[in-house]
Amino acid sequence: MFLRQSLLVLLLLAGMAGPALADIPLGLAGPMTGADASFGEQMRRGARMAVADINAAGGVLGQKIDLKEADDQCDPKQAVAVANQLAAQGVRGVIGHFCSGSSIPASDVYGEENILMITPGSTNPLLTESGKKNVFRVCGRDDQQGQVAGQYVASHFAGRNVAILDDKQAYSVGLTTEMRKSMNAAGLREIVDDKINPGERDYFAVLTKLKRNHVDLLYYGGYQTEAGLLVRQMRELGMNTVLMGGDGLVTRDFWTITGAGGNGTLMTFAPDPAKVPANAALVARFMAQGSAPEGYTLYTYGAIQAWAEAVRHAGTTDAARVEAALHHDHFDTVLGRISFDGKGDVKAAGYIIYEWRDGQYEAISP
Repeated sequence: MFLRQSLLVLLLLAGMAGPALADIPLGLAGPMTGADASFGEQMRRGARMAVADINAAGGVLGQKIDLKEADDQCDPKQAVAVANQLAAQGVRGVIGHFCSGSSIPASDVYGEENILMITPGSTNPLLTESGKKNVFRVCGRDDQQGQVAGQYVASHFAGRNVAILDDKQAYSVGLTTEMRKSMNAAGLREIVDDKINPGERDYFAVLTKLKRNHVDLLYYGGYQTEAGLLVRQMRELGMNTVLMGGDGLVTRDFWTITGAGGNGTLMTFAPDPAKVPANAALVARFMAQGSAPEGYTLYTYGAIQAWAEAVRHAGTTDAARVEAALHHDHFDTVLGRISFDGKGDVKAAGYIIYEWRDGQYEAISP
């Protein structure tokens, strides 16, 4: 009798306690493999650290975050497939994608499925110009960094020969368009304007054309692999031409390709949160894992912080209410105290000029 009564008490207590709260599934989408996998690794490191820290502090609304990682390889078709896959897993938000050419088509899926999307690295203006209320970014836009690059080139290379190359992808075309517009408005015009195919290994034909035109600066609006090859092959041709690019060069994979030939390469990137004193302890924890949090590592961390804070402000993971919080509130993150405008663009500091030197990139005067 005593045993039966004890079991009955235990069952009653279990019923009063209620079922355990389920984890909140959160998607992470980016190029985990392929030519741009270094950026996917930045995202993965930042996301895993952020989720671990938030969960260790009690989670969100008493629930732990369950990170669902997906590989889009920076391919638009794969990005759509990944978006549908994450939607089928019931994610309450997605951190990603990275490449603008992936984020733009994937955002259509998330819009249809009523899923929040916060990208740490997609900079093409078209992403937030579509009017979707569920799309946000914690990074800047190409019309911002293109303007900074164009003004810098017009000022520092006035009267010299400038060439522009893009690789036909959304990020590259958007960035070179804005840079060209800014540089031309400042009174400097390019003498060569051409395109290359991403993924090729030999760019000597177009570089020979640049050499014939005595190009002093080549502005390339693409990613690190092709940029690194362009620099290396220019040096093989005996060219001292300076290469300048955007945030697609913010990975040490670029230096791995160029070696010392990459010295003097210029790029635009937002203020580096890894240099902020308030983030020193966090940076040290990343260093203890094997390397510094370069590029978009902390931008991914900050994107997850913003999402988690918005959920807390809303008191729910309901997309409409979290969207409203993101559009109207402020959030303390590793990126500083940030907020978003009506389009979903972050209100934050703009871009500055960096220079690659001996395997590191350091900010220089605009």
